[in-house]
Amino acid sequence: MNEQTNPEVLPEDEPEGGAENVVPMPEPAADAAPGFDITHVKRVLEAALLSSTEPLTVQQMRRLFRGEVAGDNIRKVLDELKGEWDDRSIELTAVASGWRFRVKPEYQEFIDRISNEKPPRYSRAVLETLAIVAYRQPVTRGDIEEVRGVAVSPATLKALEERGWIEAIGHRETPGRPALFATTRKFLDDLNLRSLEELPPLDELQSALEPASALAAIESAPGRDAQESLIDDEPTPSSDDTQEPQAHAG
Repeated sequence: MNEQTNPEVLPEDEPEGGAENVVPMPEPAADAAPGFDITHVKRVLEAALLSSTEPLTVQQMRRLFRGEVAGDNIRKVLDELKGEWDDRSIELTAVASGWRFRVKPEYQEFIDRISNEKPPRYSRAVLETLAIVAYRQPVTRGDIEEVRGVAVSPATLKALEERGWIEAIGHRETPGRPALFATTRKFLDDLNLRSLEELPPLDELQSALEPASALAAIESAPGRDAQESLIDDEPTPSSDDTQEPQAHAG
């Protein structure tokens, strides 16, 4: 009796028909992490941005993934995430310091009703000084006084510096070397702007400041009859202005 030969059994992981039928696996993209999962990346970014009290840069967000996700991919995911939040009361925005979530201005007034913090109130002089710095920077204290037509109280500049909206960036090379003031990234962040080029027309500065999240209320605001009204109308001197001597370093 001849011994019956059993047919050869192909291994389970080798498809029948030979190696020519094997479909090659695509190579991972050079700028993507192995196992790049856009949904997972999106959820991690969402969690980080919602939990952060400050805007996050793309470089900071790359560190969430140990640098394994390229910056271009981070930006693409942020754009998608921004679109997902478009019809909600919170929006994802790009500002000077990075990306952040914020309450849309039309809903901020409701949030303010349950806030225990009372925002500081600033005078018209403070708003006018801020407008001059923003639109004519860098400027000295003397420049500000020349535009406003009255002395600038040290308390006015101090209030804006403490708020983080202006800072001294150097000194003018003139007698006395007066300090030069300019606006800060925080000022742009609070206005929800990415750069100075996005500043609104001068007569819209007040309306841009008022609804911005966490900004101070402005009292005695000037009218909006003309674009230069914020800085050309001579304000009623405050007690600080009348007590300050007219001489200045600028």
